[in-house]
Amino acid sequence: MKDGTTKTPTGSTRERLLRAGLDLLARGGREALSTRAVSAAAGVQAPTIYRLFGDKDGLLDAVASYGYRDYLDRKQALGETDDPVEDLRRAWDLNIEFGLSMPALYVMMFGEARKVEGSAARQEALVSLRGRIARVASAGRLRMSVDRATQLFHATASGLVLSQIAVPRTERDTALSAVCREHMLRAITTDEEDASAAPESSIANRAVALHEALREGGTPVLTAAETALLSEWLDRLADATDGGGDPSTAG
Repeated sequence: MKDGTTKTPTGSTRERLLRAGLDLLARGGREALSTRAVSAAAGVQAPTIYRLFGDKDGLLDAVASYGYRDYLDRKQALGETDDPVEDLRRAWDLNIEFGLSMPALYVMMFGEARKVEGSAARQEALVSLRGRIARVASAGRLRMSVDRATQLFHATASGLVLSQIAVPRTERDTALSAVCREHMLRAITTDEEDASAAPESSIANRAVALHEALREGGTPVLTAAETALLSEWLDRLADATDGGGDPSTAG
């Protein structure tokens, strides 16, 4: 694959199980994804699932990652332009399209409490998102720390998708995604002209950009402990000036 992972050989037992699981998920939702149903649909014995995936949670995570491949391929195909904010806008649109086209998979990835922190597909999605937001930071156009902006972007996008999944297709507001997207982008990014006009915003932009520069390249001038401390201070500066923090209380 383009991302360096190894594809399961077509027709292998593992891939037959994953294809069967994804098909059951799409047709019947999360409740249809039982080990018995998956093994029967794939034409294998149920113990094979435990041998290949460890347990049912392992199977669920593998199905989520398998179903997420197409989205990752399409996201990678977006490429990058000279405008990281516009790239973030395109990533938002693709994320919403993915969530609404594969609702059961999206709910399993982002709407369940089941070992959410352990989902490989979820973690890969967040790492990819953080990378795109880090590009905005490096360009000096982020109003807050990369971690906070990543959380805000993800919470807004996933919240929109999950709320829209609960609404019948015929009753969905098709303009809502663009409205939410632009509100979110105004909250986390700034135009270059805005940064020079507002001193407090300029401090945040520069703090975030410096933090990303340190994270990407480091510096021989500071020890690892000093770099970590400076990074913490830079995040506090960024998040205190975005309206969501107070330097006297930041931890």
